[in-house]
Amino acid sequence: MPRTTSLRIALSGLLLTSAVFYTPPAAQAQGLVGAYLAAREAGSRNDFTQATPYLERLLLSDPGNTVVLEGATVSALSGGQFERAVGRARELIALEPDNRAATLVLLIAGFDSEEYDAALRFAENSQQLHPLVYGLAQAWAQMGQGRMSEALEMFDSVSDLDGMTAFALYCRALALALVGDVEGALALLEDTETGTSQSLNRRGFLAYAQLLGLSERFDDALDLLDTVFEGSSDPEVARMRAAFSQQTALPFDLISTPAEGFAEVIAVLANAMRSAGNTREALLYAQGAVRINPDLLDAQLMIGQIFEDLEQPDLALAAYGAVPRESVFDMSARMGRAQVLEATGANDQAIEELTALVDEYPQSFVAMQFLGDFQRREQRHDAAIMSYSTAIQMMQDRGIPPTWQTWFSRAVSYERTGQWQAAEADFRAALQIEPDQPTVLNYLGYSLVERGEKLDEALDMIERAVAGQPDSGFIVDSLAWALYRLGRYDEALPHMERAVELEPTDPVLNDHLGDIYWAVGRQREAQFQWRRALSFGPSDDMDSAVVRRKLEVGLDVVRVEQGEPPLRPADG
Repeated sequence: MPRTTSLRIALSGLLLTSAVFYTPPAAQAQGLVGAYLAAREAGSRNDFTQATPYLERLLLSDPGNTVVLEGATVSALSGGQFERAVGRARELIALEPDNRAATLVLLIAGFDSEEYDAALRFAENSQQLHPLVYGLAQAWAQMGQGRMSEALEMFDSVSDLDGMTAFALYCRALALALVGDVEGALALLEDTETGTSQSLNRRGFLAYAQLLGLSERFDDALDLLDTVFEGSSDPEVARMRAAFSQQTALPFDLISTPAEGFAEVIAVLANAMRSAGNTREALLYAQGAVRINPDLLDAQLMIGQIFEDLEQPDLALAAYGAVPRESVFDMSARMGRAQVLEATGANDQAIEELTALVDEYPQSFVAMQFLGDFQRREQRHDAAIMSYSTAIQMMQDRGIPPTWQTWFSRAVSYERTGQWQAAEADFRAALQIEPDQPTVLNYLGYSLVERGEKLDEALDMIERAVAGQPDSGFIVDSLAWALYRLGRYDEALPHMERAVELEPTDPVLNDHLGDIYWAVGRQREAQFQWRRALSFGPSDDMDSAVVRRKLEVGLDVVRVEQGEPPLRPADG
């Protein structure tokens, strides 16, 4: 899809970092330098809640500074402080009539208040925004003014743009459905030449099903729901399926106003921007979409995910918490909330919430496996095994083959609890699904090496893992360690040095390099690496006391103390 410069220049770094480019007026610099530095720091951390008041403090001394005004506008919208964003946008647009950020905020405000004259004015000023916004905002605003013919012409105009045909025609179909032209809307959705129905999202398919029901094509509506939403627990789908099974039509209610039609536009655009990596711009459009239509719960969920990506846990928790419990997005929102809690160190609370989620959704193997992942990361391996086993049984009962990730995850917990036969069986089950999966090959191969079992097969597995991920320090370490355990010290050394190059601060890899240096007779370098290992520790996978003992008496003595034969170092 072609792109203009959009907000990329104006919102580079989201212009929370507007303060970076701002120099406080000389007369007041002494009193403003604190606010300047605080705004700059908050901006670098994407901390909208903190950045906005500092930017506004700067404006008290220099209210005409458009750079800071723009930063305050964008910061407020990003953090969901819509009224504050509108106030700053009005000040900014008076100073810079073509300002992109101000235009976007005031365009959203016009639709939010259903003041379609104002919305159209800013829509016509939005040529610097995305082409979808520029054209479709005008179409929906014209429809809001009662100018249906002009609106349809604008929808058609946008559909002529490369890459925008399907979505523009979908919006035209929504507009027709909104005024009761069900057959006209269906004709657009079912046009095989444009392929509009092939590009629909969840809400688009729900609209399509409603329209089929309104034209009394109940069997077609049911077939559509069964095909698109097979196995779904979506309550809206269940409501439709129940009605259509009784030959009962439902009113078209996906959108109820032209403003909500525009919200569909910017919600879809937000999703596309996030997929393209434009996270901060996606946040602006998603916030605008939810402001206009709070029922856009997929956009609300996206806001939580973006805040999570931007490492703003408080805002992420609030966004996830705004998703209603009875919605289809409840489970995803609560899983997102658990991830945020885990990231902030509230691991027990995260597991408690996921346990409650599993109790509320006892048929969800996804929730059960998700709980297992958290339990495994918290070293609660017995509980994780139970969760994974339940999830696997649920999948098998429904004829759904477990993924390699599921088998692998349970295998890790089996291995960590000393249940090696069960672990090896699960590792091999994962490899039956993905025979060349590097992570599984590495873990199984390394475990076999550590156990001194099937060393030739283990080495082959690890070599295949390295071929699949040659730049993974941990996998290269496994290859080096396998060669070391086979007594092939000279062959092991270059691989181990490469592993430490890839992961220079990992204590275990540095410890391993020390052992191999000792094995080839380079004792001074071995001691250096063991000291480095200790400096990078502690680590759950490294016994620091053993490393210190190696520094005291050497590796051969330590091996004898542990019941192993000494190596054959090069110095004899």
